Amino acid sequence: MLLKSKIFGKGSDVLIVLHGFLGMSDNWNSFAKKIDNQGFQIHLLDQRNHGNSFHSKEFNYKLLSNDLKYYIDYHQIKNFSLIGHSMGGKTAMMFSSCYPNAINKLIVVDILPIYYKNDYQNILKALKSIDLDSIGSRLEADKALSSSIKSPSFRAFLLKNLKRISKNELVFKIDLNINLDSLNEVEKALPTDLYFGGETLFIKGQNSDYINNQNFKSIQKIFPKSRLVEVSNAGHWVHAENLNNFVEETLLFLKS
Repeated sequence: MLLKSKIFGKGSDVLIVLHGFLGMSDNWNSFAKKIDNQGFQIHLLDQRNHGNSFHSKEFNYKLLSNDLKYYIDYHQIKNFSLIGHSMGGKTAMMFSSCYPNAINKLIVVDILPIYYKNDYQNILKALKSIDLDSIGSRLEADKALSSSIKSPSFRAFLLKNLKRISKNELVFKIDLNINLDSLNEVEKALPTDLYFGGETLFIKGQNSDYINNQNFKSIQKIFPKSRLVEVSNAGHWVHAENLNNFVEETLLFLKS
């Protein structure tokens, strides 16, 4: 099935962006608007089980990579640059290894192809605990979630997944049960025979512990033409927490 997307800009260079777990294309609107006059046609994709794309109980990085291949074939995109954040970064790395000739340049945001243990099980359970039958607004949902998730900005990120289907009725765009069942696949390391010989930029947030000098060195044989840059005053959601510096680093790499 075809992934849903938003397309910005009319440039000749295609740039595809993949969001992270429990995110969606909307998380990258500000980024796309910042660079849509820089010669790019930007495709913001909703990966399966996210945003407005289809739901499936089948979920792993090979399937996510194949979803992207079907998307570019459908749109007749022959060569493009690819940005992936977190889960989307793992999809991007998998795709680059499977279809290296399709990729011009690769940008991986705050993730490596290694195993990560996260707290998303508790986060999904907190979302499941919201009684949507008694809630009529995102503000009320935020209040219900505040006892479990303390960060207002992270609650706002999660609650972007709510959509209104009638005047007083909200539902989640995502299937919480499917995503809960998929957590093991999200956390998994990518295959050990992964390899991409093209130009690759890894971007880490200064305050994030997903990438450090030691674990980055361990993957440089997999990505021999890679380098790492750090964006200051940002955690794991680099593109949201310091958009201007993130845009600066991505454009410097894409246009070099």
